[in-house]
Amino acid sequence: MRIYIDTCGIQRPLDIKNQLRIILEADSILGLIEFCKEGHADLIVSDVLRYEIQNCQNIIRREYAESVLKKAKLDVPLTEEIRVRAVELEGFGFRGLDALHLASAEACNADFFCTCDDEIIKRAKLRASNKIRVFSPIDLIRELKL
Repeated sequence: MRIYIDTCGIQRPLDIKNQLRIILEADSILGLIEFCKEGHADLIVSDVLRYEIQNCQNIIRREYAESVLKKAKLDVPLTEEIRVRAVELEGFGFRGLDALHLASAEACNADFFCTCDDEIIKRAKLRASNKIRVFSPIDLIRELKL
């Protein structure tokens, strides 16, 4: 099983825990990372994740995210095919880096794409022809029965 967690998902545990949703999502992300670390699933890293994380201005968030990426088992380089697919996804309303994240996850046949971004989840639900299943961290924990 392969899981791609986008940047906002990876960094959710560092967000201010001032809402129940944030607390639950943060705990869910930590659980998913541990699930992968224990060998039950493969965490995916991509050039797109690296790019976004390297450009994070907050050094604590950047270093934390880099430490999570080191746990990944699969590495997806940015290819022309991914770029082309991302342009297609932009045509469905996904924005720049979001489209590149989705295309990267599709390129390595990820089983699940995990994000805290409501807009990505909403757009993915509107498209019945998705090549990948998109979940919030809480819903992915439920789906995996963890």
